[in-house]
Amino acid sequence: MTTSTVPLSTTAAGLADRLERNAAAFPHKPAVIHPDGREPGGRPRYREVTYGQLQDTVEEIAHGLARAGITRGTKTVLMAPPGPELFALAFALFRLGAVPVVVDPGMGVRRMLHCYRAAGAEAFIGPPLAHLVRVLGRRTFGGVRIPVTLGRRRLWGGHTLAALRATAGPRPPAADVGGDDLLMIGFTTGSTGPAKGVEYTHRMALSIARQIEAAHGRTRDDTSLVTLPFYGILDLVYGSTTVLAPLAPAKVAQAEPALLVDALERFGATTMFASPALLRNLADHLTAEGRSLPDLRCVVSGGAPVPDSVVSALRTVLDEKASVHVTYGATEVLPISSIESGEILGETSAGSARGAGTCIGRPVPGTRVRIVPVTDGPRPRLHAGTALPAGSIGEILVEGESVSPRYHDAPRSDALHKVLETRPDAAALTWHRTGDLGYLDDLGRLWFCGRTSQRVRAAGRDLHTVRCEGVFNAHPLVRRSALVGIGPAGAQRPVVCVETGVPVGSAAWRDLVVELRALASEHVPTRGLEEFLHHPAFPVDIRHNAKIGREQLARWAERRLAPPPPPFSRARAARLVPIAGWAYLLGGALWAAVGDVPDVPLLRWLWWADAFLSIPVHAAQIPLALPRGRAAGRGSTATAALTMLYGATWWRAL
Repeated sequence: MTTSTVPLSTTAAGLADRLERNAAAFPHKPAVIHPDGREPGGRPRYREVTYGQLQDTVEEIAHGLARAGITRGTKTVLMAPPGPELFALAFALFRLGAVPVVVDPGMGVRRMLHCYRAAGAEAFIGPPLAHLVRVLGRRTFGGVRIPVTLGRRRLWGGHTLAALRATAGPRPPAADVGGDDLLMIGFTTGSTGPAKGVEYTHRMALSIARQIEAAHGRTRDDTSLVTLPFYGILDLVYGSTTVLAPLAPAKVAQAEPALLVDALERFGATTMFASPALLRNLADHLTAEGRSLPDLRCVVSGGAPVPDSVVSALRTVLDEKASVHVTYGATEVLPISSIESGEILGETSAGSARGAGTCIGRPVPGTRVRIVPVTDGPRPRLHAGTALPAGSIGEILVEGESVSPRYHDAPRSDALHKVLETRPDAAALTWHRTGDLGYLDDLGRLWFCGRTSQRVRAAGRDLHTVRCEGVFNAHPLVRRSALVGIGPAGAQRPVVCVETGVPVGSAAWRDLVVELRALASEHVPTRGLEEFLHHPAFPVDIRHNAKIGREQLARWAERRLAPPPPPFSRARAARLVPIAGWAYLLGGALWAAVGDVPDVPLLRWLWWADAFLSIPVHAAQIPLALPRGRAAGRGSTATAALTMLYGATWWRAL
């Protein structure tokens, strides 16, 4: 089944043109309000930059970057903390027609380096610490010929931004860019597969802005609290005021709710976008404090499935006229669909508890959605009759101006995720395969059922994660649940991991398992599910604390359900080596403290080598062990202690 909407009008103008027009229309209006230190009482201090000031900085930076050799088409790594300087740099690059390369800092250093290596950037703009990583990672950044340092330059060459901003001479006009010219390369988070570079065009970005404007009623008069820099760029396109939230950009979900409330109230924010985990913390804080936010008229959440409980909690602390929107989208296409809280709480949440999946609303104007049969390999073309009827679950495909046409220099990813369709009028369309499962109901609403790659392929049927989890999440004692499969595809053993406050091994846990089995038997999607495992804290993405690492949970569940290893297994024997090392280390130290140690150089050398391997080498492994420990349900302290004791012989087996 295909749902189509009338596309909105298009324009060939670029994003830098929009900012310049806004600056000319209202130069004294606040464009960016950002945290800047602390006031004497400890509250965050904020500063504001007007549209006129921002545009002047953009032109100044663009002039300097052009003189340094960054021009149209130059792929430029952009690593700057959220703030006016980041926005000025981004729009300066847009103005030149250069192409910023943007990577989510929450994905970890190893994945970030992979992304930068794949992009093949020619210029690099970042703070001193980022340049240190660049210098050490010569293989990753071998193509960089124009380094620009934000702040003081250290032992590397290149330019400083301050010096470039002071470049003399007349400022050139903006480059003639827009339409289908490449705007930027933004990488997917890699939370559900390898990170891929998504090509954004100016037309695509403006289409995203128009669709969000239409779906959520955005206006020039809004003041928006921003938790993601991309939404700040959209605010500057709209001509509204963006307030940067006081939080760490790599750990958005850990933002302090009291500071967010302070910013919302201080500046009378009317709109905000945030992840489900952040909004849950915000709603809990407002409820505990007995406070409301009368100015906030629109809250938008996305990035991961938004639990109905979060929507309900927000409704209790917001003004009755305020709207709460749940959006569905991806790095490759944003947004795809949207639904308001009234429809969720009044109609669709009951279906989620019965195993219908999560309703994510109707496709936004200008976007078409098609449901097709599931296939795990490439799908070169779409043919007539491929679409499934309403109610049938399949893979979600999307087409429209807000859809990225391709990945950057990644033909294999294009082959897996892009599908061509030739229309009867000979027009060619490129559809994006989201990798998500879902269906369209009779009202044209889209229901999300889970990731294609995470479906459990049991004997005789496929089980869909979000459909099954919705049934168990409706139980009042279940915080979250996650369906995983153990074994080969087609014969997988379905297991439900449960996050709950009920103690493992207690009579209450055994009673809960009985109730969950009874609940499973009442609904077709969950019928036959019998195995439930208690997990203390699901592994989730570090940035939003929302996307569950089901692949990690599956490995954990497989180890939990496997028969215990024999007493003298190879794995257990390997742990005797670090134990022997610690015994030699401590025994040697004790001997030296209480008695005369023979002066044997070999023994002394072995002791120091043992000390190096047991202390700094084991300690250096702790950052690698922590994610595996979290996935296995271990606390950070326990993981660090066991890694210091056993080293890689312990954490690599998790």
